[in-house]
Amino acid sequence: MLNKLFKLLIIILLVLGLGFVLLYYAYNKPLPQGVSGPEADALAYRMLDALHYEKYNNSQVLEWSFRDEHIYSWNKTKATVQIKWDSYSIALDLISPSSSIAYKDDVRLSYEESQDLIEKAIGYFNNDSFWLVAPYKVFDAGTERYLVDLEDGSEGLLVTYKKGGDTPGDSYLWILEPSGKPKSFQMWVNIIPIGGLEASWNDWKETETGALLPTSHSIGPFTISMGTVNALP
Repeated sequence: MLNKLFKLLIIILLVLGLGFVLLYYAYNKPLPQGVSGPEADALAYRMLDALHYEKYNNSQVLEWSFRDEHIYSWNKTKATVQIKWDSYSIALDLISPSSSIAYKDDVRLSYEESQDLIEKAIGYFNNDSFWLVAPYKVFDAGTERYLVDLEDGSEGLLVTYKKGGDTPGDSYLWILEPSGKPKSFQMWVNIIPIGGLEASWNDWKETETGALLPTSHSIGPFTISMGTVNALP
């Protein structure tokens, strides 16, 4: 019986390994080369203009959820975030994370009990907020921008994050509409072994402040819901 189970396990692993190899060679792309300088920055500004950057910048609070699992209210002005998942609620201080407060079932946890939860909340926020506001982060400290010639004759904006976040070194190639509004980006990130996977950025909502924010993303057959999205004054 054990021999049969072992053989079945080997077969499953081989099938999974073969599937990954096929996906890798079918979809993996090298990181494109581009040119940095004023033209790349001009394309980045055009993208920001298309998304009403000034209205986004003047928005104080952003609300969304990630895959209907992590629920957020981010006060950009105060640099604080309320995060809820499962039975936990974290009042996260982005400037001084050690001052953050964690609750379970509405009961405040001790400092010692809170530390792992606060670290987890920071990781959630870094990932989940990027899927909400990535286009607005193209001029963040540590970013480099490149103009890339695409196969269809248009131009894409390659943004590389040299520092910051959880995975410095990640790169994203923005594919834009003629207006400058993002349609999708291709990813070269440390946590995904296949380079160039594409995620949609075309399901936009005009929020209460007039800023545009995405409500969902598609990556192949998978959809990432951003829940009820809003930006408040």
